Amino acid sequence: MELPAENKRAGLLALAVLGILLVAVLTVFTVFDGDDGGGADEAAPAGPSGQSDAGSEPGPGGQDDANADEPAGGAPTPIVALSEVAKAHTVMARYMAGLSTYDHTSKAPAWSAPLLRLTTDDTQMKQATTLPTGKEWALCRAARCSSKGAAVVVRDAVISDDVVRGSGRTISSVVKVTSAREADGKQSTESNRWLVSVKESGDGQWAVSGFDIFGLGDVGASDESGG
Repeated sequence: MELPAENKRAGLLALAVLGILLVAVLTVFTVFDGDDGGGADEAAPAGPSGQSDAGSEPGPGGQDDANADEPAGGAPTPIVALSEVAKAHTVMARYMAGLSTYDHTSKAPAWSAPLLRLTTDDTQMKQATTLPTGKEWALCRAARCSSKGAAVVVRDAVISDDVVRGSGRTISSVVKVTSAREADGKQSTESNRWLVSVKESGDGQWAVSGFDIFGLGDVGASDESGG
């Protein structure tokens, strides 16, 4: 029994619609599969890229070594070499300790002669290199006094080389002088800080050219041993 023509057309139309839907579904699957493949291809270079980053770290011949090989800036040449400064300090300490070392039997010419050899030996230094005088010396002799000095350089204050005036190299340092004294059998100590200046002579020697009191010190600290 043959189907009516109208039913045949409806069946063919349904088959056509199903065919179109099938093609559309296949097309969609094909597109998505292609996108997934492309994403995988793009992600693949991530490994080599990471290795490249790791390889960029500085190695034995990298930037760190290059910086290490750069020469350090040279320190400026000092005005006075450390060995010469040490010699100057020795002269300062010897002179200042000697200035505080004497006893009631000391005679001015014999006592001052070795000290003046440590100085510029000019009028100023001759006047400064003296034993106690006047009433102080009279009391010292009556009490059969003695004094023993010790000196140490505390720090440098000025180191200079006056090229313009041609006065040469000079050093001024703070020197601590401690005197251990005895009079009438009683002992005491006295300490003061002095600003001492030395000048370099033509033969490369250092000579004391002046000194002034620096601070008040701790005069009169004593340790009595009895009368």
